[in-house]
Amino acid sequence: MKTNETYHLFDEPLQYYNEMIDDIDKATNYIYIETFRVGKDEIGDRFRRALTKKAKEGVKVKILIDYWGAGPIDDDYFKKLIKYGGKVRFFEKIKFNTDMFTRSHRRNHRKLLLIDDEITYIGSSNLTGYNMNWRESVLKMKGDITVTFVKLFNQDYRGFNKYGFNSPYRTKLIKHGNFEIVRDVPSITKKLINNKFIKLIKAAKSVITIETPYFLPGFFLRKALMDAAQRGVSVNIVLPKNSDVTLIDILRNKYFGLLYKSGVNILFYELNNLHAKLMLVDKKIFAIGSSNFDYRSFRYMYEIMLVGDNKEIARQVNSHVKTTISDSQRFNYLNWKNRPLINKFFEWILLPFRHLL
Repeated sequence: MKTNETYHLFDEPLQYYNEMIDDIDKATNYIYIETFRVGKDEIGDRFRRALTKKAKEGVKVKILIDYWGAGPIDDDYFKKLIKYGGKVRFFEKIKFNTDMFTRSHRRNHRKLLLIDDEITYIGSSNLTGYNMNWRESVLKMKGDITVTFVKLFNQDYRGFNKYGFNSPYRTKLIKHGNFEIVRDVPSITKKLINNKFIKLIKAAKSVITIETPYFLPGFFLRKALMDAAQRGVSVNIVLPKNSDVTLIDILRNKYFGLLYKSGVNILFYELNNLHAKLMLVDKKIFAIGSSNFDYRSFRYMYEIMLVGDNKEIARQVNSHVKTTISDSQRFNYLNWKNRPLINKFFEWILLPFRHLL
């Protein structure tokens, strides 16, 4: 393993988009992208132009976009890129038949940018202008871990339209030095990222901080958080005051009272939408990637998380978390307890659909 690996955690979209474009412009061998969404906007156009230029120069370009997340994007949008040899695939095209609410419900939410066996971007962000003022978490790594991620990308790229989500290669835990790469596939029983989170929470000694835009944890995850708080661990859940999915904001309120009374600290980020997806345990063990802290990510999505105790990454995650909390407001239990009856009504109405939101 190389000893000159470097790491940089970004949280402002314009900064990492600019750096991504710069890295793409310097590519000489390949550029691989796996993402849930590419915006048909100024950011999507910037990436399309940069990728088309590199494909014209002979650089190998492969893109895997989730069909649901792609929205209005199709092959025609990438016509010039494809003309110059670029490859674009859409993950699991939706079929309006009996698969509509089974297979078509399972989406690829993983987010990777891989360049020249040297550069890896992994984190929370899609490639779209939609999130330009959001707080994100995107980790850039320079080093040979990229080779490991390329193998995983190629597995997804080859299986982009196959109904084989329980294949062992899709769920095998991958280790690279002190890093672990944990992947989830649609499964009600496996839920590998959920289980990894529970394991990290149970092992925590002093402090746990979780940043997530969508917070609908299952029973065992809620219990692990409450048990940690009751044994003296400082448990901090940081959420956006208002996310971009109002139904989840309504339903998540149902969980706050019991968590708060068990000693869990709930904070609401106020500046804009918090879309970061990370966990930090005892200020030294981190998990960062694409997974939200909700039923849908754990049960129905293809997700990917990087877990480790690298000191430089942990230092940057600590700094990121500290800033996020400084711009957040603490949960007010009395206000929650006295919330309008109509809010409670909709919490109950939405509860049966918590796995789908």
